[in-house]
Parts: sequence; structure tokens; C-alpha cells
Amino acid sequence: MLAVNYSTIRDNLKSYCDKVTDDGETVIVTRKDEKNVVLISLDEYNILQKAYSRLERNLALREELLAAEEDRSAGKLGCSVPELDSFLSGIIEEV
Repeated sequence: MLAVNYSTIRDNLKSYCDKVTDDGETVIVTRKDEKNVVLISLDEYNILQKAYSRLERNLALREELLAAEEDRSAGKLGCSVPELDSFLSGIIEEV
């Protein structure tokens, strides 16, 4: 990981873009007033976005499972085995 000030990046943008895309380097562009940014490759960005999306889906599923467990503990009827199978199949296809 490199930390480079804005002026240096501006003067050597191609070189730093090549380091990011060719060498997998991450570049932190330091700016005044701590308004820093990070330069990463599009491939790395897409990987991060995919991981974030999966995390969001997993958290939503966790909430649904917790709610179902609360219902079960309270004596409420859940769903039938075929309904559960259909629900889980849909989730598995998403992953």
C-alpha cells in the first residue's frame, strides 16, 4: 500500500495507475483536510462490491432466521418442509 500526496499523483498519474492495475498496488491519495481517497483497480473494486453484497444478503438472512426462531420460541407455527425447501433453494441459487 502506498500513500502519495495529490500533487505527486497528478504529476505521475499514469505511473500510479499502472502500479495499481499491473502490480495490484493500492494507493492512498493524501489531500488537505484529511479528504483522502483510495485508488484501486476495477477488478479489486468489483471483488469488494461482490463481497459487500454477499455480506448484506447474509445479514438479511440472519435477521430472518432470528425472527423465525423468535416465532418458534413463542409457539407460532412456522412453514412446512416443502415451503422451507423452496425458500432455501431460492437462497442457494442466489449464491
